[in-house]
Amino acid sequence: MQIYNALQLKAGAKVEYNKMGTLIQPFQFVSEKEKDDQWRAWNLDWLEFQGMKQLRRNARRLMKNYKLAKGIIDKQDYIVEEDNEMGDLIDTLTKEDVSAFELKFYPIIPNVINVLTNEFSKRSSRVMFRAVDDMSYNEMLEEKRSMIEKTWMQQAEQKQMAIMAEMGLDPNSEDAKKQMSPEALKTLPEIEAFFKKDYRSMVEEWATHQMSVDEERFKMQELEERAFRDMLITDREFWHFSMMEDDYDVELWNPLLTFYHKSPDVRYISQGNWVGKLDMMSISDVVDKFGWMMTEEQLEALEAIYPARSAGYAIQGYQNDGTYYDPTRSHEWNTQMPSLAYRQFTSLYDAGSQFGDIVQWILSDSEDLQDFGKSYMLRVSTIYWKSQRKVGHLTKITQNGDIIQDIISEEYKITDKPEYDTSIWKEKTKDNLAFGEHIDWIWINEVWGGVKIGPNRPAFWGMNNPGGINPIYLGLNGGRPGRVPFQFKGDATIYGCKLPVEGSVFGDRNTRSVSLVDLMKPYQIGYNIVNNQIADILVDELGTVIMLDQNALPRHSLGEDWGKNNLAKAYVAMKNFQMLPLDTSITNTENALNFQHYQVLNLEQTQRLLSRIQLGTYFKTQAFEVIGLNQQRMGMQISQQQTATGVEQAANASYAQTEQYFIQHSDNLMPRVHQMRTDLAQYYHSKKPSLRLQYITGADEKINFQMNGTDLLLRDMNIFCTTKTNSRAMMEQLKQLALNNNATGASIYDLGNIIKSESIAELTGVLKASEEKVNAQRQEEQQHQQQMQQEQIQAAQQQLQAANQFKAEESAKDRQTKITEAEIRAAGYGAQVDINQNQQSDYQDAMNNIRKQDEYQQTMNFKREQEINRTAQTTDKHNIEREKLQAQQTIADKQLQIAVENKNKYDAPKPKEKKK
Repeated sequence: MQIYNALQLKAGAKVEYNKMGTLIQPFQFVSEKEKDDQWRAWNLDWLEFQGMKQLRRNARRLMKNYKLAKGIIDKQDYIVEEDNEMGDLIDTLTKEDVSAFELKFYPIIPNVINVLTNEFSKRSSRVMFRAVDDMSYNEMLEEKRSMIEKTWMQQAEQKQMAIMAEMGLDPNSEDAKKQMSPEALKTLPEIEAFFKKDYRSMVEEWATHQMSVDEERFKMQELEERAFRDMLITDREFWHFSMMEDDYDVELWNPLLTFYHKSPDVRYISQGNWVGKLDMMSISDVVDKFGWMMTEEQLEALEAIYPARSAGYAIQGYQNDGTYYDPTRSHEWNTQMPSLAYRQFTSLYDAGSQFGDIVQWILSDSEDLQDFGKSYMLRVSTIYWKSQRKVGHLTKITQNGDIIQDIISEEYKITDKPEYDTSIWKEKTKDNLAFGEHIDWIWINEVWGGVKIGPNRPAFWGMNNPGGINPIYLGLNGGRPGRVPFQFKGDATIYGCKLPVEGSVFGDRNTRSVSLVDLMKPYQIGYNIVNNQIADILVDELGTVIMLDQNALPRHSLGEDWGKNNLAKAYVAMKNFQMLPLDTSITNTENALNFQHYQVLNLEQTQRLLSRIQLGTYFKTQAFEVIGLNQQRMGMQISQQQTATGVEQAANASYAQTEQYFIQHSDNLMPRVHQMRTDLAQYYHSKKPSLRLQYITGADEKINFQMNGTDLLLRDMNIFCTTKTNSRAMMEQLKQLALNNNATGASIYDLGNIIKSESIAELTGVLKASEEKVNAQRQEEQQHQQQMQQEQIQAAQQQLQAANQFKAEESAKDRQTKITEAEIRAAGYGAQVDINQNQQSDYQDAMNNIRKQDEYQQTMNFKREQEINRTAQTTDKHNIEREKLQAQQTIADKQLQIAVENKNKYDAPKPKEKKK
């Protein structure tokens, strides 16, 4: 504790912290050094205080809306008070019957909320990522793609070399060089798809795939239905992007517990000044959510939240004489804080909405707080705000005259003293810098955030609370509050930033926000009143009664002793026998009767009931008309006079009036939510993603994030998130065109991929792949037909050649026959002559010569055929060897491909053994 007297304070002494400092917001235009722990905690304290005031202002109206949407009666709506908006209506309807305060709920609003929510759940509001100018060429994008291609090819080459080394292949062999060629690497299954798309479509497909995964792990469909219901009830919804160490989370904040501040003309919360949420959490939930970034001392401090409650504490009037001394606690705890009176007070304390804790009042109707209230709860405030950061535009001129420009932080130190040319003008600026470094300082926005954990009552930095817990201030990833890890880029300027909470109060332009429930609220209240009056009228209605003199009732009748003036016996007789016997004799009445007018009176309140029924019908009709719903839309019974065309036109007109609620959620807000979610996913992919994020990212996408980070976001490439009807219709038309006009002959597998496509880029890729497949099949068929034609031509040529050869052979045979005949004829002339005197006729000699010539000719023909056969056998053997080599090459390629896939599949890092 610090104690200073007046003289010391006048001399300039200062305490470490001003406990009244939270009444004003800390200055934001301060240096980084001045933003110490006290400054950070001061911001959280002040913003929490502002949030409490805003919650108190809106809580009553929004709580009423939630109760109306749930069908819960809030009796304050039916009591005439100064601040009751429905006071005049209630006063008019309840003048005749004060029993209207015992109310039941007759639903109009709950039915409307359920119908619209169910319609939303069936609505096609699929988010798509689409390149606006997907046909344009950009040199920067092509350079990005070439860089990724080069890196990926290097990685593929290294993996291929490692696989070949494991298989024992020589890297210098022809087969290895062939497999390592760029053309062969590009045909590998894991990278073949990359070369079929450009850089823009690759990022677009990644965004769509990431969205599909996030929709499942964050249960986005369930969150969207709840957000749509919040929007109908409160006209606002808030989406929070929680940034953890290596992953992110998407949360839907409760509109009743969320506070914000923005300029009047700013539409979305992310563009505002600050935003936060106040919540109550149990100690176990605090440990689960924030325990990983809390110190041991902070965790043990949570034990102090448990209150000192006992049945005896509620007894007033006891002195703290040791009767309630707790020996398990310290002497300071027992004698100073909390005192006995304080413990008695807390054991009975029940804060209200006007003077107590607004957070507890909002959550008091929850079943989670009905038993213990806030006894075991901590107030947890998650707050983001925009602070200012000093940055400079550096202009540096070197000795060589080179000009260097850069953006620097306030920690930058000038190394080269600037020299200026002041011959023309005296002002020293970057324009007349001659040498050195010149800095132009400016202030830009950046988002800061933190979490404050403390008791559910006013608590601030530096307080001393020995009887409870002092507030704990945490950063988003542990440590102390500070700037958020990822600064969302602003929509307009390069220096802009956005809060990590996207949402909107949709109807706050130039007026107070009015939700669908607010429009129907007066008619729901009136409908409840008149229907409860109808129930009271039915209970109190007398119906038909008999007016008679009670002295005429008999004392003895139907064999029983009724007694004098016994109305109960008379009522039973009328009920059992549908008659009432009377005795007007002097003996029974003891006096003469002057009343002779026995009458039947009809005291039914039919007209009053009909008037209330008509009034209830009016309220219900007006409730539907004020928002544009009708009986056809609500599924009520339709009049027989209405035609099918009339019913359809009425339904369409109703849809046209309520379409605004679907548009402002699905088409206006949710694309911004998914755009920020995708930017955040890109940030974590480029840093140190969790294992879950690593498993859902392709190799080319990982390389892109490692190289580019968040320098090039989707919207920087004109890729925007959209749910507009024309984009969805275009995609559906493309699908229908591909399915109905299947002239390309796509397979069932291709058609299935078309149906499963979730973006235009993915659908275009599937159609392109299907077209390439069909073109390849057509080329193969054309080649086959050309081959068949060539074979037919060759067969015809061979047939013609065989015919010509046959003719030639037959002609040769004919010529040989003629020659033989001539030789025989010539030999016949020398049958009687022996010129050579060999004791044998010259005829025989001639015939022997002819025979030898024939044998020689046959021998030569045989050898020729042998040579031809041997040549054919050699050719066939070479062909077989060639086919064998090709088959071996194919088997080796397949084995290499299988080895690559197996290596990639099981290429997981081995867990490191712990050192003993």
